[in-house]
Amino acid sequence: MHDTHSHDHDHDHGHHHHHHAAGNIRTAFFLNLGFTVVEIVGGFLTNSTAILANAAHDLGDCFALGQAWYFERLSGESGNARYTYGYKRFSTFGALVSTVLLLLSSLFILSKAVPRIVSPDHSNAGGMVALALVGVAVNGLAMMRLSKEKGMNTRVVALHLLEDVLGWVAVLVVSVSLLFFDIPALDPILAVLITLYILSNVVRNLKSMLPIFLQAVPDNVSLDTIVHEIEAMDKVQAVHHAHIWSLDGEHNVFTAHLELGCQPAPDEYAAIKEAIRGIVQRHGLYHSTVEIEFPGEVCRNLLPPHRIVSS
Repeated sequence: MHDTHSHDHDHDHGHHHHHHAAGNIRTAFFLNLGFTVVEIVGGFLTNSTAILANAAHDLGDCFALGQAWYFERLSGESGNARYTYGYKRFSTFGALVSTVLLLLSSLFILSKAVPRIVSPDHSNAGGMVALALVGVAVNGLAMMRLSKEKGMNTRVVALHLLEDVLGWVAVLVVSVSLLFFDIPALDPILAVLITLYILSNVVRNLKSMLPIFLQAVPDNVSLDTIVHEIEAMDKVQAVHHAHIWSLDGEHNVFTAHLELGCQPAPDEYAAIKEAIRGIVQRHGLYHSTVEIEFPGEVCRNLLPPHRIVSS
């Protein structure tokens, strides 16, 4: 059996990336937590249900950011006897939790905003303007820190913060409008529109995460192409039990059984392994395990061998 590992960056760079991403999530967490307290107080002082709804939503974001910070740190740890592939999928699990929380909080906002369209309440527009300016600044700063990071977890957290920024922009627009016009229903109408936009992003995130948990072949790699490249190698007769799945949306794993047409000499065997290593690196695969079967050898896999058929 032959194992190869291919990394886009070295271990130190990968460790630095996770440390950097976790640090940005931590900063966003403390910014969000501190401002949530300000929102709750400000919401009561201005008699703004929109701000109180944002405060409730941000409380959910605080939990999402906290668990995202934990999972992002954990995902950078190396494997152990129980989690032999490491903790990279923990980051994706954290993204799933954050997405579910985002879904629930968005539904909560809708439940508060829709009744206000029918029975709008007046609020302190001047106080709302001040809080909205601070809200845009705080959440915008946190979102910019995360927007440059890679990884599904940080992308979902950035989506949380994008929702907050858009929410505060809506509050700012409405509060400025209320300084000049007596149309309190503008607040809940804009809140509904922004929430519907965010819900569309939630659906997209769920659609991108479910294939990872279901171990589907990633969209950015072709299993059929890799199999054909291996079968085109000298000495290789066929490939079966070939699989590719993703640990976290970025790091892909490849496994396969190779049937050799003849008994290779030691140098030929080494050449086969080196050729496979090149294919793995060329396609950006994070980890590969390839079992080589010699002529006449029966596949020890209990499942019947299957061939990859081009679609």
